Parts: sequence; structure tokens; C-alpha cells
Amino acid sequence: MHIIKVDAIDSTNTYLRDLHRKKGLTTPVCVIARQQLAGKGQMGTVWESNAGENLTCSVFMVVPELRLKDQFFISIATSLAIWDVLDGFMVPKLSIKWPNDILSYKQKICGILIENVVKNGRLTGAILGIGMNINQITFDNLPQAGSLKQIFGRNFDIDEVANLILSRLKYRFDTLYDSNFEKLKKEYESLLFRKNKPSTFLDIEGDPFVGIIQTITNEGKLQVLLEDEIISDFDLKEIKLLY
Repeated sequence: MHIIKVDAIDSTNTYLRDLHRKKGLTTPVCVIARQQLAGKGQMGTVWESNAGENLTCSVFMVVPELRLKDQFFISIATSLAIWDVLDGFMVPKLSIKWPNDILSYKQKICGILIENVVKNGRLTGAILGIGMNINQITFDNLPQAGSLKQIFGRNFDIDEVANLILSRLKYRFDTLYDSNFEKLKKEYESLLFRKNKPSTFLDIEGDPFVGIIQTITNEGKLQVLLEDEIISDFDLKEIKLLY
């Protein structure tokens, strides 16, 4: 895989999207930044990271055989690839907080932001923004953030972690075909944070309610069992799971 390293950049996702627009990428490309000045998180949030202490990168992956309606399987494959790497490091109590935050206990180790590339109504690629907390040990006003160094008390080689992630991404994306979807979905669901446990959520109005995570739909909606024994589907903008 072609790897581009930069010192400081606004957003690796934006850089890679602009590069694709100019060159029409047809093979995987990874952009790694020592520092992101305006890193992107889910729902318009900002990903904060100390320069040189963490992995901030974006990866362009080609997905020519994937239908637009199956785009959530990109999120599943990416989440599982990150989980694979962290599990290999023996990070304790790993889980995936829907849709694609990677946790150790309740601490967020890695965040993922996916931007799909669509041409003429067809899904042709995906830009995977990955922010992993590696050697940073203090996080201002981010009580749920954690890092590998906090867990293990030692520094990690960021390039080594990046190479392991790229290897697992290739493996997981090679499994993205129809006949394997159910297997991937079951594996992802088995790792969901607070699955089958009574949990508190906020609805679109910011009001709390209690529910139990059951499964996800093929479109990536979260299915939650509510107090009246009704299972409802929620997308990312409609619900927030509290820690």
C-alpha cells in the first residue's frame, strides 16, 4: 500500500478526498499525519490529539463490488480490523461502541470516521479516518479517552501499529462479499458495547430513556428493545448511548 507521511495537516480525510478528486485513486493509499490541526470526528465533532503521540491517518480503500445499500459493512470491516490489532496487543475488555468507536472497558482508544466515495450512484471507494490514542497519557476535558500507554505503561511504535492496521484492513476488506455478510455482522454484534444489557440512551430531543441493544440492521441501524417490549431501529442521528 502506498503511504504518504506529512508533518502537519488540517485533516487527513480532507487531504485524501482532495487527492482522490485530483488523481482518481484506484489502489489503496494511506495518509499519516504527525499532527492534525482540524481532525474530524463523528457528527461534526473534532478529534483532538497531541502531535507525534498518536496515530492519525486516513486510508483510501477500493470497494467496487459493494452495493450502496451495503455500505455499513465498510464500517463493520474497519471496526473489526482495528479490534483485531488491539486484541493482538492483549488490550483488556475490548468492545465496539456503535457504530465504530473501539473501547477498552469504557475508555475510548480509537475513533473511526468513514466517508464513502460514490460515482454515478455506485459505491467505488471509502476513506477511512482513523484516530488511535497510543502514547498520549493526558486528555483535557475528555474523561472517556484512553490510550495504549495508559493501559500498558510503555510507549508503542506508531509506525508499527499503523502497519498492523493496514495489514488487517486489507484482510478484512478482502472478506467484503455478499456470502460473508452474515458472518461479519454476527462477529461485529458479538463485540458490541453493552449488548443485551439495560442501558441509558438520549433521544433526538436529548431526553433519556432506557433500552437494551439487540442487534443491528444490514443498513447499520441500532435495534433497541424498549420498556414496552417493542424493538425500534435508530440511526446515528436519532440516538446516543451513554457510558
